[in-house]
Amino acid sequence: MTSDFRALQLKARHQVYTLLSGRNLSQLYGEGYDFAELREYQQGDDIRKINWTVTAKLGKPYIKELHANRELSVVVASLMDGSLYFKESNAKQVSLTQTAMLLGYAAQHNADLFTGIAYTPHEVYATPPTKQLYPIETFSRHLYESRLLHARLDRNTAIEDLFKRLDKPSLLFIISDFLEEVDLSLLAQKHEVIAIVIRDAQEETPFPEGEVMLEDPRGGNKRRAWLSDRTLASYKEHYALHDAALKAHFERYDIRHIKILTNQEPIERLLRLFG
Repeated sequence: MTSDFRALQLKARHQVYTLLSGRNLSQLYGEGYDFAELREYQQGDDIRKINWTVTAKLGKPYIKELHANRELSVVVASLMDGSLYFKESNAKQVSLTQTAMLLGYAAQHNADLFTGIAYTPHEVYATPPTKQLYPIETFSRHLYESRLLHARLDRNTAIEDLFKRLDKPSLLFIISDFLEEVDLSLLAQKHEVIAIVIRDAQEETPFPEGEVMLEDPRGGNKRRAWLSDRTLASYKEHYALHDAALKAHFERYDIRHIKILTNQEPIERLLRLFG
């Protein structure tokens, strides 16, 4: 275990046991309730429970039936490949690991069931549902040590696997940089999905650097380019359009989401979710 990883681990545990003390993950469910079933609307049901997405697909109203949550199932799923490398740094991978640690420790601290699932181009790594620290720490170490440069993950295949893998309705955190389109609509029908977008600050606002050698962190292809004001203006336009479509997708399926930049403390962003 490297000293850098150990320091990250100790920092995350300290933050959870101090800053998150008394803040239960179940608060993210709104009223501490879990899914029971989707069923057809009956006269007298609360119309606020209508699931409009399923209603539109099936042509008749369905409601999301709830029951009091006895044991919260918390799932942290990461989608990881070479895109987590930006410039010469894997700061996004470190930030993703730190965020997953915080969620895992928070679940354990609140006696909730935790499942960690890491999708990389080489394998799927998953812990069994647990309330113990050791599986959470081995999961976070796997995230930290995974070799991702020059490897590409098929994200939609990973999402399909995740849908089949999770039987129990859960509080599902999906962590990725979300630089490719993904469809989370099916997951959102069964689970309470929260998307956590990990980005590098300079990805958002790059600045002109003249002639540079660009390398695809997933494919490894290289080419020379001139990063002029005009080139970067076009980049920012495409970047903004992508994020606008991503936000629209999240909002359409009632997927809450936050963005964490590598120059931000993940705990500060997560505190906004915990309230």
